[in-house]
Amino acid sequence: MFKRVLISTDLSDGLLRLGKFLPSLAAGGMEHIVFVHSVPLWTKGQIPREDTEKISLARDRLNGILTQVPDGLQVEVEVLSGNPTENILKAAERYKSEVMILGASHRNLLSEKLFGSTTLELSGRTNIPMMTIPTALLSPLTAEELDLRCRHLFRYILLPYADTQASGVLLEEFKRYAQKRPPNSLERCMLAWVIDAGVLRNVPKDYKLKEAHEKLAPLKAELEAIGLQVDVEVRLGEPVLDILDLAQMSDICAVALASNSLGKILDWFPSFAAEVLRRSCEPVIFFPSRR
Repeated sequence: MFKRVLISTDLSDGLLRLGKFLPSLAAGGMEHIVFVHSVPLWTKGQIPREDTEKISLARDRLNGILTQVPDGLQVEVEVLSGNPTENILKAAERYKSEVMILGASHRNLLSEKLFGSTTLELSGRTNIPMMTIPTALLSPLTAEELDLRCRHLFRYILLPYADTQASGVLLEEFKRYAQKRPPNSLERCMLAWVIDAGVLRNVPKDYKLKEAHEKLAPLKAELEAIGLQVDVEVRLGEPVLDILDLAQMSDICAVALASNSLGKILDWFPSFAAEVLRRSCEPVIFFPSRR
């Protein structure tokens, strides 16, 4: 789905392993990959400065695994000192990255700032999509399994829909990238509308289901017109729980989300997008709004 990819790693989030599967990533359509690692400033002296020793060690570790670069794929390594968010944004601009891949670990609400601080900051400062990959997903995979995962990173995407502004942003951005996708990348998507059964009062459930199918029909046709195989799922339930269930029980590779509020700390907790991002065991692609 994306040709130019930035992978930001702290060297302990599992994303470093992706460097061992460059031919597989290239087989999935990637043409340019930049690995970015940020080293904190050395602050033991009176004036903060670059920690040249840690920078050198990190660069050696990254370069040590990026050995199997196939023809047609360009790979860069950026080891920078200072604020991770600033470094990622500078590298993404420099290399014209189309998506930023970051690691994600599951934490409770009390440690939410630690969980998503970089993701939160980036979402409010960039129009570039971000993909979070849970550390717990990568860690147990064997080399054979991870090879296949890298080839299918964007093969089948789940698109939650609810006839909201965020849903409109999601489809608009998804189509924009899908139309220029490289070969052997995105092939299929699922439009999923989970109607919150808890808010239905006097409205007949059959009517709501029928209405949802009717609204999704033209959207399905638009996606099929750009060469995608499109599945449609409409159900009553709890939106977050049912989307997570679909992600686990279907053959999807990632969940796609969009929200105008993800980058605002005060709006982080009640956000549907944030809740799915926090709890998903599958990769999540977040599309920031361009509006």
